[in-house]
Amino acid sequence: MVRRIGIGVWSVIFVLLALVPVIEGNPTFTSIGVFTLIFMSSASAWNGFSGYSGYISLGNGVFYGTGAYALTVIALDAHMAPSGDIFWLVPLAGLIAAIIAVPFGFIALRVRRHTFVVITIAIFFVFQLLAYNFSFTGGSAGLLPPTPNWVGNTYNDPFYYVAFAVLVFTVLLFWGIRRSRFGLHLLAIRDDEDRARGLGVKVLRIKMLGFVLSAFVTGMGGAIFAFFIGQVYPQYAFDPVFGITVALMTFFGGIGTISGPLLGALLLEPIEQYLTIQYSVGSLYLIIYGALFLLVILFMPRGLVPTIGDWRRFVRVHLAQRREKVLPAKGDAVVGDDVAGDVPAVTTGMQ
Repeated sequence: MVRRIGIGVWSVIFVLLALVPVIEGNPTFTSIGVFTLIFMSSASAWNGFSGYSGYISLGNGVFYGTGAYALTVIALDAHMAPSGDIFWLVPLAGLIAAIIAVPFGFIALRVRRHTFVVITIAIFFVFQLLAYNFSFTGGSAGLLPPTPNWVGNTYNDPFYYVAFAVLVFTVLLFWGIRRSRFGLHLLAIRDDEDRARGLGVKVLRIKMLGFVLSAFVTGMGGAIFAFFIGQVYPQYAFDPVFGITVALMTFFGGIGTISGPLLGALLLEPIEQYLTIQYSVGSLYLIIYGALFLLVILFMPRGLVPTIGDWRRFVRVHLAQRREKVLPAKGDAVVGDDVAGDVPAVTTGMQ
């Protein structure tokens, strides 16, 4: 029953998200919507590997930046016209990010969890330095992808709907993984990797596949980001804050759950965009993120979604206990004002 209610609530939310450009045509609002959808997908992808396997990665910015540069470089080298046809490069950019994830994962996934975190950070900064020094990335001068000549209040709409399509794909992908044998293997690795290996789970293969799928979705998000803002610079494409942000969104909503990262991104990303636009202070949201993170760790260490579930179960048990105190025990009958349990029982049946 609760699962059906949750599915119903998220179905309504997704319908409303699909109607945002129709309901509110303000370009500022739809621009915030594009970034929110990108981060909902990226947080879900991060959770699809790190939340299920227990391997906390802070290097997903590698895939985000790879996707951004892949779309831009291919579009420029192919002399593509600045039109909606460039959106067809989004899955290709995700595929390139997934290919990059193979050697990345081959190195990082051979170590255990705490060392894995450090290695992901180190590899991220290697990629950021490469972006500054390679000629095909434009170095510190960056690159400018072809910019469509769309005009008016509907300029953001194509980006919005492509980002929405990627989000729907991401949710279905990782929802299916969560309910599959592959997802159970990831969860087994999270609970006890050595025992999972002893039970026959191909640990490295499973981790690698989860890592690659997460990179694929994250790369598509980076590609949409690059095409949307119309510029790609190393410090923004390979932004170290990106990995921290998607992790925080997931922890805030509830790591290891389907709806947790979606809820975290849906709540936090609009706040970031609003503060950046309203106060022109790009780092102000980091202070708020830090404060929220501390509050979550102190009062809701499992995140919003699991905590709400715990509260719901507590209320249900409490109400059930109160009902048991008020109602007579099962099997007792009430005669007048007396309970049958207080008088001798009457035996029926064959003697």
